[in-house]
Amino acid sequence: MLDFLKAAVLGLIQGLTEFLPISSSAHLRIFPELFGWGDPGAAFTAVIQIGTELAVLIYFRKDIWRIATAWLRSLYNPAWRGNLDARMGWFIIVGSLPIVVLGILLKDVIEDDFRSLWIIGTTLIVMGVILGIADRVGSTDRTIRRMNAKHSVFLGLAQAMALIPGVSRSGATISMGRFLGYDREAATRFAFLLAIPAVIGAGVFELKDVLECGAASASAECVNTYGPWPTLLATIVSFVVGYAAIAWLLRYVSTRSYLPFVIYRIALGVFTLTLAGVGVLNA
Repeated sequence: MLDFLKAAVLGLIQGLTEFLPISSSAHLRIFPELFGWGDPGAAFTAVIQIGTELAVLIYFRKDIWRIATAWLRSLYNPAWRGNLDARMGWFIIVGSLPIVVLGILLKDVIEDDFRSLWIIGTTLIVMGVILGIADRVGSTDRTIRRMNAKHSVFLGLAQAMALIPGVSRSGATISMGRFLGYDREAATRFAFLLAIPAVIGAGVFELKDVLECGAASASAECVNTYGPWPTLLATIVSFVVGYAAIAWLLRYVSTRSYLPFVIYRIALGVFTLTLAGVGVLNA
């Protein structure tokens, strides 16, 4: 029963933090440690992110359907190849390649070395500063209609940085988008769309480990994994909360800056490094 309660709390944290540029993976590493629950593990983190990505699929269902159908038509009908939605399909595919390739190549490092609280605290601060600079100096004359292949590569490389917990997938992509001159809503919207293949792919890739731990929860490699049913609960909670978070963030960025998130990131990073330094948190 306690595992279900913990999983529900972690699902709530995931839903609240996945779409804000503050790193959900960092929160899922820091707060369980702060509560004395230990590291839930990279596999658990990857799988419950499917819940928030399902929220993206439903929230952007009209956009996704339009992009997918236009892209498919462009494969056999040359007249569609100049269509914005068809090109957007290619941009999402191209932008997803860096995180897919690096995610496979660095799987072991991601699940072990990258989960150090020293790394997470540092990346929270550094990427918070970068987000603040990008939001301040980036122009706002580009809408999502002006996306091009070169920019999709840059945005994809930025997203790949989120393999390091603390970076934030949306934060890194939004920062790059702002540096490239996209307005806040365009940068945020493309960050959500670009994350869909990567996050769902990572969740499905890690799902096998969670199911195996459900069948052998006493084994050493399963100590920090909750098993299939608590993980399912966390995924459902993350979906419900994540859907509400998307709607709120898109409304927020249409009129306001990312400064509150910059301040929060830096404060959380300093807090994490301080507690790790004095031994309160097991780094």
